[in-house]
Amino acid sequence: MPFRNVLLVKAAGKQGLSFAFDLIPIGLEYIAAYIGPFVDAVRIVDLDKESEPFPYFIELYHPDLVGITMSATDHRKGLQIAGMAKERGITTIVGGYHPTSVPDLMLSCPQIDMVARGEGEVTMKDLVVNGSPEGIPGISYKDGDNVIHNDKRPPIEDLDLLPFPARHLRRHKYFAMDRSKEYDVMMMSRGCRGLCTFCCEPCMSKGHVRFRSPENVYAEIIEMTRYHDGKPFECIFADPDFMSDARRVDQLCDLMKGGDLNISFCAMVRADAMAKYPDVVRKMCEVGIRRFEMGIESPNLSDLRSTKKGITTRVHRQAVKNIRESGGIPGGTFVIGLPEQTADEIRSFPVYARDIGLMASAFGIATPFPGTEFYKEVDEKGLIFETDWEKFDEMHSVYRTKHLSKDEVEELATYCMSKFWNLDTLIEQANVFRVRNGRLPLFTFAINLIRNIDFIKSAGVELQGSNIKRHARTFLEALPNPCVESYTRSIGIHNVLDLSRFLRILGPQKMQITLSLDELTRTSFVFKTTGDAVEYVRTIRGKEGDSTIDIELHLGNPGGQVSLSKANVMKYFLLLYARQKNLKARWNLSKLLLAMAIEVLTRKRQRELYRVTPFP
Repeated sequence: MPFRNVLLVKAAGKQGLSFAFDLIPIGLEYIAAYIGPFVDAVRIVDLDKESEPFPYFIELYHPDLVGITMSATDHRKGLQIAGMAKERGITTIVGGYHPTSVPDLMLSCPQIDMVARGEGEVTMKDLVVNGSPEGIPGISYKDGDNVIHNDKRPPIEDLDLLPFPARHLRRHKYFAMDRSKEYDVMMMSRGCRGLCTFCCEPCMSKGHVRFRSPENVYAEIIEMTRYHDGKPFECIFADPDFMSDARRVDQLCDLMKGGDLNISFCAMVRADAMAKYPDVVRKMCEVGIRRFEMGIESPNLSDLRSTKKGITTRVHRQAVKNIRESGGIPGGTFVIGLPEQTADEIRSFPVYARDIGLMASAFGIATPFPGTEFYKEVDEKGLIFETDWEKFDEMHSVYRTKHLSKDEVEELATYCMSKFWNLDTLIEQANVFRVRNGRLPLFTFAINLIRNIDFIKSAGVELQGSNIKRHARTFLEALPNPCVESYTRSIGIHNVLDLSRFLRILGPQKMQITLSLDELTRTSFVFKTTGDAVEYVRTIRGKEGDSTIDIELHLGNPGGQVSLSKANVMKYFLLLYARQKNLKARWNLSKLLLAMAIEVLTRKRQRELYRVTPFP
């Protein structure tokens, strides 16, 4: 009997780097759009966005088939969802990278009836029409005590045949990290040329890439603008290798030039294509594709060879150079905790990221995902010690390395983040914004800075739990960096941020802002100002004794949020004012408060106190 009422589900719980934004279940939206004409109803529930538990939606929609998308970190929660469905007699099927890689493990669980291996659109359509998995390519299922693996389904070669994702089925809006804009996701291709040993993509695509036509992609971009009511939004091209075919990207850019698009784009790319096609990079930046995420992985050729990255450090530098010269934002990811890496090698990663000119960087812990060549390598050696799939999130160490313990690897990830994400990195991002749009308002920069700090703290608590204080100490101790002073002296922050009113009121000062965890762990930012310039910013361990304005922020509760409410900000500064020991110190603090108040009052709209256009 055909399945007529389908409920597609994404489990709750952000893991690893997904703390940065809401994860849109675009794969489920593709499946929903494809099977829609063949069923009475298809719905999507993202439990990460819902306040009601999953049984509520079973009772609301009465599905006869529940499909669950799963990554490794969703293993436990996905099984719980399937169990709730099975208790009510509903057929269950799971799909995604994780079930595709371990179908036998999935089917060993009584709450799972079927596994959709690989791409799900055609497989799910055949299933809902036939009502049975027998003979359907791409499905594994149970027949009594036996597990049946049907033939592999060939990939969809002509991606233009797929309908656009069913965005109309979204029950909620999705936002990027700063919450100021909605964001969306789309793909121009499937597959990747790369054969990186640690990546799940090669086990799915085997290095084969399939494409949509530029015209089809542009049509979806126009549809997205309508879906977002013409309002500004951000969009990620989530292709594993957006620049697999530079000619197609070039054609897409020509189409985008003709549209009045109010979209900021980000693309995931390989560094070799960005180095090889500078003209296409320039065209992408011209039409709004300005943020780029590249898998840099490591500055060490031995790491690049062992992971089959197929890229050299010379390519890294050329790719970053091409992006920056085109007005783009080069970002890169690094893999730390590979089997042979040492602590000293890993500590060099943020230095290398800065040296080649990256303006954003993430440092993920090497994670052996099932189905990858890397998993096979470390599993055969008996090195995997972690059995909790939720820890397979690229933020926890799950296998034994040659030189480093689990705690050392995880603390090195914190160290790398601290060494890269210093004040000079954020100023440099604002400097790129300035080239296109003029100097950034100080208040906008400050609010974004506070939100970044709040995000780092919240993510740290979720990821490290009881170890958060140790990681906070590592983060603070790694912050001092002489590069900050040399950079700020050379560029002049007042040339990047609009500080004219602020500095006229504040005047010559040596302002010290200290972040403290306890009496022994203090890191200070020292700002030397005149009436019209910021001479330098210095980051130091401890405190300097000759500051004219001294502000200390206690981080004894690293998980606490930074409140942006006017009442809390006012309360803090009143207490700070009361602690000043002499009239001169109170006068200097009063000038700071007045300068800050003027910055707030001169904003065009009061609501921008809480909703600020991000940069760049």
